[in-house]
Amino acid sequence: MPQRIPALAITAYTATSAVGHGTSALAQALKDRRSGLTPNDFTTTALACWIGRVEGVEAVAIPPQWAHWDCRNNRLAWLGLHQDGLRDACTDLLRRHGARRVALVLGTSTASIGATEAGYRTLDAQGAFAPAFRDPMLHTPHSLAAFVQAVLGTRGPVATVATACSSSAKVFAQAERLIRLGWADAAIVGGVDTLCDSVLFGFNALQLVSPDPCRPFDAARSGISIGEAAGFAILERADAAPSAPRLIGWGESSDAHHMSSPHPEGLGARLAITDALARAGLGTEQVDYVNMHGTATPANDAVEAAVVAAMFPATTRASSTKGWTGHALGAAGIVEAVATLTAMREGFVPGSLHCTHPDRACGPQLALGNETRDIQVALSNSFGFGGNNAALLFGQGDPA
Repeated sequence: MPQRIPALAITAYTATSAVGHGTSALAQALKDRRSGLTPNDFTTTALACWIGRVEGVEAVAIPPQWAHWDCRNNRLAWLGLHQDGLRDACTDLLRRHGARRVALVLGTSTASIGATEAGYRTLDAQGAFAPAFRDPMLHTPHSLAAFVQAVLGTRGPVATVATACSSSAKVFAQAERLIRLGWADAAIVGGVDTLCDSVLFGFNALQLVSPDPCRPFDAARSGISIGEAAGFAILERADAAPSAPRLIGWGESSDAHHMSSPHPEGLGARLAITDALARAGLGTEQVDYVNMHGTATPANDAVEAAVVAAMFPATTRASSTKGWTGHALGAAGIVEAVATLTAMREGFVPGSLHCTHPDRACGPQLALGNETRDIQVALSNSFGFGGNNAALLFGQGDPA
């Protein structure tokens, strides 16, 4: 069983998704129960589905000194960095700790693969990429972290985490280890993933894309709605900000079961949740709210619903927020972490959007409508392809 860890202060956080730019837009959409999902108008060939497309990405202009990084993913990263004062907070962070003592850990599933698609669609007469697509780094999974590192000027450890849908939840765990083991004094964490044909048609080929807006945990759910998003957070030792919300625990596990299906009894999910609670020194009865992974696929939701129903008391509230943003894949972890922190800050549980008749596997914890609630401790689940699981535990203060 893991040992307790010192809590970390979350001194800044932001998310940009289909419901808007920054946490104020996210909070308002959650309160108004206004989804950001719209009919697909993105793919180069028609595909009948709904998507979570971020407004304004196409209009972003990357400054000339970083123009070789220009792609949809890095434009969304740029947009996300400029919400909620995040970039200024990062500048101040580097001034206080020194650039070499600030780590950067970012998650993504496809990074700038959309630029690679565009490169192959616009080959010149010699079969070469057009000049805009010739930087090899643009086509690597590390494109996002390298771009953000260049923009922010960090010089500490930098890492890309690519574990599918758990990517930008696992960044919190990696950053906590870097700080606790003395490799860094603070960390900037986050994740960005953008829409592209590879993702939309790839998931459609797996028969996982719904023709309708996703309905997490509804008995009649028919699959995911893919979205795009960017989110970031700053982690520092607790004494840096006594009143800031806390990362109080994390858990990671691997199902070692199947490439795309979860363990049928949720073994990996249970291990991740149990480890997160152990690192915080808390029991399930002390968790007020669970932000579930809740993709709206038949298999994933049934397993997660059964796990939450079995592990938590009826007083714990639980929901999925993907009905608002869609499934942002490698950015889902950070967006849902920020949604959880926003719900804690605003004092309400966002009930599962588009769910009207819950799956019979769901327990009494599932919230369908919004509920006013003082949330002192909250859990955010992220369960990805390949059985990559992460659970993050947040608190309003240090655990007793």
